Amino acid sequence: MRPILTFNVTPSIPQRLEALRTLAYNLHWDWDMEMADLFRRLDADLWESSRYNPVLMLGTIGQERLNEITEDEGFLAQMDRAAQRLEDYLKERPWYGKHRPNPVPGECYAYFSMEFGLTTCMPVYSGGLGVLAGDHLKSASDLGLPLVGVGLLYQEGYFAQYLNADGWQQERYPINDFYNMPLHLERDADGNEIRIAVDYPGRTVYARIWRVQVGTVPLYLLDTNIEPNSQYDQDICDRLYGGDIDMRIHQEIMLGIGGIRMLKALGIVPTAYHMNEGHSAFMALERIRVLMEEGLTFAEALQVAQASQMFTTHTPVPAGIDLFPPDKVLHYLGHYRQRFGLGDDEFLALGRTNTGDFSAPFSMAVLAIKTATFVNGVSKLHGKVSQEMFGDLWAGLPLAEVPIRAITNGVHARSCVARSTQALYDRYLGPNWSQASPGASLWERVRTIPDEELWRNHEQCRSQLVMAVRERLAKNLLERGGSTRELTEAQERLDPFVLTIGFARRFATYKRATLFLRDLDRIQNIINGNGTHRRVQFVIAGKAHPKDIPGKELIRSIIHFTRDHGLNRSIVFVPNYDIHLSRDMVAGCDVWLNTPRRPREASGTSGMKAAMNGLPNLSVLDGWWDEADYIRTGWPIGHGEDYDNLDYQDDVEANALYDILEKEVVPLFYDRDKDEIPRGWVAKMKEAIYLNTPQFNTARMVKDYANQGYFAASDRAHTLAAQHYGSGKELAVWLSHLAEHWYDMRFEEIAISDATDLRVNQPLKVSTRLQLGAITSGDVQVELYRGTVAVDGDIHSGTAIPMVYQGQDSQGHSLYATEVEYTSSGLQGLSLRILPQHPALTSPYDPKLILWADPEQVPIVTT
Repeated sequence: MRPILTFNVTPSIPQRLEALRTLAYNLHWDWDMEMADLFRRLDADLWESSRYNPVLMLGTIGQERLNEITEDEGFLAQMDRAAQRLEDYLKERPWYGKHRPNPVPGECYAYFSMEFGLTTCMPVYSGGLGVLAGDHLKSASDLGLPLVGVGLLYQEGYFAQYLNADGWQQERYPINDFYNMPLHLERDADGNEIRIAVDYPGRTVYARIWRVQVGTVPLYLLDTNIEPNSQYDQDICDRLYGGDIDMRIHQEIMLGIGGIRMLKALGIVPTAYHMNEGHSAFMALERIRVLMEEGLTFAEALQVAQASQMFTTHTPVPAGIDLFPPDKVLHYLGHYRQRFGLGDDEFLALGRTNTGDFSAPFSMAVLAIKTATFVNGVSKLHGKVSQEMFGDLWAGLPLAEVPIRAITNGVHARSCVARSTQALYDRYLGPNWSQASPGASLWERVRTIPDEELWRNHEQCRSQLVMAVRERLAKNLLERGGSTRELTEAQERLDPFVLTIGFARRFATYKRATLFLRDLDRIQNIINGNGTHRRVQFVIAGKAHPKDIPGKELIRSIIHFTRDHGLNRSIVFVPNYDIHLSRDMVAGCDVWLNTPRRPREASGTSGMKAAMNGLPNLSVLDGWWDEADYIRTGWPIGHGEDYDNLDYQDDVEANALYDILEKEVVPLFYDRDKDEIPRGWVAKMKEAIYLNTPQFNTARMVKDYANQGYFAASDRAHTLAAQHYGSGKELAVWLSHLAEHWYDMRFEEIAISDATDLRVNQPLKVSTRLQLGAITSGDVQVELYRGTVAVDGDIHSGTAIPMVYQGQDSQGHSLYATEVEYTSSGLQGLSLRILPQHPALTSPYDPKLILWADPEQVPIVTT
């Protein structure tokens, strides 16, 4: 029976405890351990059964307990301290105020992401991308950045995982009860829900807006599960990454286009827009449409929108990019094409690398790149991989110069370091360690932490992990009706005194979760201590995508191996990996294992969390680990080799893994002094903390985004928008003129000083005569490009040297000259090139135009 009226009933909390409601609805409690302890103290069992959800707790806790707490002076004092700490935190703008003294008026950055992993009780994320987005918001709050998050709120979110008796992954989709989560439904001044409307073929879809308060940062999430939407349209916000290609394009339209309309409905006018992956790239279409309504042409609106948009790619392989068939793009978004006044292929060219290939699919990553002023990968290695993937968008530009930067990911320290370990760092490093920059003097104090104290703390974390794993296994068995024998065995899994290796990540085949099982006899010997007491055990967790059958097979193969070889106590797969389990594992394991097939791991963040807790990493040189000090803070598997024969690669790297375990990891861990302290191991733990915590931290990462992206994008957008978009209009006209006449330019002659055999550091004078045609000398920069000639006859990694404009000759040719020296011997070469130049360009590569001197057509003379 449907109700005739609905009400949102909120908890009845005594006035003296009203601060609990304020604390519950700001996720600051997720990374403030004393606040979390406050709710645990309120009712420890309910805190756990609610999945660490203080809002649900306050709605279900007995009134008798609340009344009892009002008489507990100790609890009230702790609550008052927490409330005051939150109030003080919300007033601070520490780093931003110091490093951005003159922001543009109303400065605000909108961060769009398909998923946000913030805390266990909000399962609207699938894995690393979402947790990275959540950590981004937390650090933006810590630093005081004026940032807002934009995403979708999923009724079922990502699935909950359990294993059947055969070890096959099964999925459950628990319904998220938004009214019992730390969410605020956004309303207007009259108390009505704020709703936005998005046009889809033949109908309009409506969405309401929920807010999650993440410290000082609001995260706004769209929800289509409302009347008057049809059931199909309500399901747009049903499951994360669920459904077919049509549902995916529905979701990405809602995220990108709906997200822009949501910000407008809330009265928020961002000065910079950050696309975390390409899912939200349709935002560019909506922003262009809005700007055209203000009187701009398509070309002008594109330049103004592009000036303030940023794009972060997390994808290391083309298969990971969202591609849509051209007919679907035109079907769902053809009204934008009409509004822009473009032909079908002109419109589709926004999402194509090769604009002349009319059958090519529409790439969301290409759309994001073409409409962004700043593009980056998420590790140094991934930045290079991204340059190779997308380099064709800058035809003729050397790969090393493709303007895709690298900002290596990080993790939010206060969210991932164990409570007891945080207290240890606070005591010896001071309270600001979680945001301290690399090179800060406080990091030297890591070496002053007593070995005994650090080691005993870690042993406690390992014991807590063993207890947590046993509890979770028992719970999973009860849910699927496990036998008494299985429940008893679950309580005997793992040994709190044995070297524990952790592996937790998405079960995709390229991550090679079963590489450590490559040689069954050898791994059994390692696990059993090779006849000694020096045993090894593994804790494994992770989900396979519901449609990824090979990924599910990997999970089942681990389960079967442990059963068939009697290793249930030494290899444990823990179901339903989530943020809470992740925190237990990165704190309680001894080594963090990662075995992806290089270079398929864009960054990876779980190993960073482990390092912050003092765990050495044991990993293939991929993602972030490739740029870490992998000798002092762990062990590398291989040396970054690439293989054509993948089976051979697996053999080589599995054997390398076994060798490292047998010869280095196990001996170092079990080599104890008279006090039972593994001094060598603790030294490596300290190096992991000292070197990795400040570097692979979202405090550093978000500062990089601000300094390299947000500030510049806001300034440039402000400049182009001034005086009714006067600068933006001028830039669009200039670009159109440039593109029309670019290939009319030509090199008439190149002259070099008479030196065919140079000595190191010998000056070489080079000059050129150019025919610029309708383009002026102020529109271009002419460069000499020099470097070592490779075996294929090309210069692959050269250096560009600006040439100086010398005026014009009597025939109207533009003259340029420079002098160069070669600092190394060998076969060297040079070429000349022309790039655009304009004060409103972020870089000369933005127009994606470059003209090289053709050695077959340009006369070269000696002087």
